[in-house]
Amino acid sequence: HYFWTHFYLGPDVAGRSHVHFPQERWFAVPPDESWPTELLNPELHQLYNPEGSIDASSLVDFNSGASERGICALPYVRQSDGQTVYFPVNIIGNLYVSNGMSAGNTPMEARTQALSEIFERSIKARIISQGICLPDVPEAVLARYPRIARGIAALREAGFGILVKDASLGGQYPVMNVTLLNPTDQGCFASFGAHPRFEVALERALTELLQGRALAALSGFPAPGFDLEETASSTNIEIHFVDSSGVIHWKFLGDVPDHEFVDWNFGTSTAEDYAFCLQRLHQDGHQVYVSDFKQLGVYACRVLVPGLSEIYPIDDLEFENNSIANPIREAILNLSDLDDEECADLLDTLNDSNLADHRPVPGLIGLAADAGSFWSDLRLGELKTLLALAVGDEAATLEGCEWILNFDQCNPERKRVYACIQNLIRLADMGDSGPYLDTLALLYGAGPLAQARALIMQDDRFMGLSAPGLALNGCEMHHKLLAAYDKIHAFA
Repeated sequence: HYFWTHFYLGPDVAGRSHVHFPQERWFAVPPDESWPTELLNPELHQLYNPEGSIDASSLVDFNSGASERGICALPYVRQSDGQTVYFPVNIIGNLYVSNGMSAGNTPMEARTQALSEIFERSIKARIISQGICLPDVPEAVLARYPRIARGIAALREAGFGILVKDASLGGQYPVMNVTLLNPTDQGCFASFGAHPRFEVALERALTELLQGRALAALSGFPAPGFDLEETASSTNIEIHFVDSSGVIHWKFLGDVPDHEFVDWNFGTSTAEDYAFCLQRLHQDGHQVYVSDFKQLGVYACRVLVPGLSEIYPIDDLEFENNSIANPIREAILNLSDLDDEECADLLDTLNDSNLADHRPVPGLIGLAADAGSFWSDLRLGELKTLLALAVGDEAATLEGCEWILNFDQCNPERKRVYACIQNLIRLADMGDSGPYLDTLALLYGAGPLAQARALIMQDDRFMGLSAPGLALNGCEMHHKLLAAYDKIHAFA
């Protein structure tokens, strides 16, 4: 199901008995926009909404957009006491993305893998953001694992500097590190792996380093940096989450470690592995929530550790929540049918949203756009410009044209039209654009000039952009995705 997390599922799916999973539960949005008391629990309300500034309607999930139905939530079991707690799909999608998801032969195996991933990413983020210097793994210890030692030796023979580090922070956590230093371009790539067993964690760190990469591709990583604030920034940590290509601080690469090496091993069986992971997190004051999924005939689980396993900052729920698309999706998908007042309202909403102009519109509303279509490369800044043209807002049109002309990724044919629009408006401000039409035609072409004039006169609205509506009529790629979702949905 995670494959569809970035897409709108349409009104048909939104109206089914369940949208995501049979065990989901829906909570009505209260008139006062307070969070329903049966959703989450008081401690989690305080974590996610400490100031009470996030409306309950912001928790409507992006995939259904079913605000009239309410907030879709899934049951998670708190491992410390077996209590069931309902987590909004919206919070899971906005903050945790794929972290803590796993499948396995047994529940304990899958849960251990999910918790290991959470340890890896959280301890990795702590080490990178604090510039912690890790201890080397002694060669005698490496020699116990011949296959891993051979892989490290091969990288060194290929000319790379390879550092093998104990990332357990003094024997506390099941994490290892392998860092590659490239003498050709001075790039630095720090790879982490986690598992309660030392050997498995080390092997995963090495595997992560090489995953999907030939030796020739082990280049292009950033050089170590000196600005710890930059290294600790949420942007840099997110880059490390995506592909580990963020910046590493020089403090990380020192010869004097902040912790002693520990020859750790926290488990010898799957049961011990899982027990250690839970115990370690509980000792640190964290609660572990698990949801099981068996609908597809194989055991899978998702594990949440609130306050630790978030990939994105918790305040994204207020400032970067994907549910911002829910109240504007229908208008955007019906652009050509909007009247002037509706266009003006949509433009005002977009201007007030603080969304970046370079944001792709399909991603904003959850549309899988067909390749080569107008929708496929439409950015928010261009959409706002088209709305400004539709309502005759000259100042906003000029501002939008200026943005488009300075944005490298805009469609070149449409960019020509916007350049022509900009000149037509400025020439009209000088008195009359009529005497310049022949020259404009020579500069931009008769077709772009005609379209620019039609857009200004509002004879053409939105450059013929289709209006697929909430049913997404004519969106072939999106309907293929929905057809695939129906097959998965049928198992539930």
